[in-house]
Amino acid sequence: MKRHAPATLRNREAIADVLGCELPPRGTVLEVASGSGEHVIYLAERFPDLIWQPSDYEDDALASISAWSVEAKLTNILPPIELDASIVWKEMSCEAILCCNMIHISPWAATAGLFRNAGHVLTEGGSLITYGPYIEDNVLTAPSNLDFDRSLKTRDPEWGLRNVAELDALADEHGLSRIARHAMPANNLLLVYRR
Repeated sequence: MKRHAPATLRNREAIADVLGCELPPRGTVLEVASGSGEHVIYLAERFPDLIWQPSDYEDDALASISAWSVEAKLTNILPPIELDASIVWKEMSCEAILCCNMIHISPWAATAGLFRNAGHVLTEGGSLITYGPYIEDNVLTAPSNLDFDRSLKTRDPEWGLRNVAELDALADEHGLSRIARHAMPANNLLLVYRR
């Protein structure tokens, strides 16, 4: 029932180190596309004063998140919820949204929905934080990222690395603005959008 994502062990410390500067001191963090659930366990341990709300679109992922959460016995992780980024979310509120490695392995509608929903559910001053590989205008894209982009599009033509300028424009449409860009290991970026 528990799933394992090898990349989690490789990137979780670097992500958490940056989140230490970007997350609020208190409040609820909605994690969109929690996947195996390993990130949320690690982050809930690192940031015990925050309440963590994991979510995913797939039943297998929700089962894995639950299994990891039960084993961890942490009181600041809420039960996972089924959440489709591409549709309008039911009434909720949070101080931050974290979305790691979803934007490039989902249709554009999921990214558009993520930003649209963030504009509605984030509290004033709340942040949408995204992590993954991106393409930037006037910045050389690593050959490994270009290869990855081609591979993704072969698997599903609706997938692929997104251009940061397109995300910035999407954010602007929904009352968000990018306040930070953090270069991360393995040619990834962590982007922070504030409401």
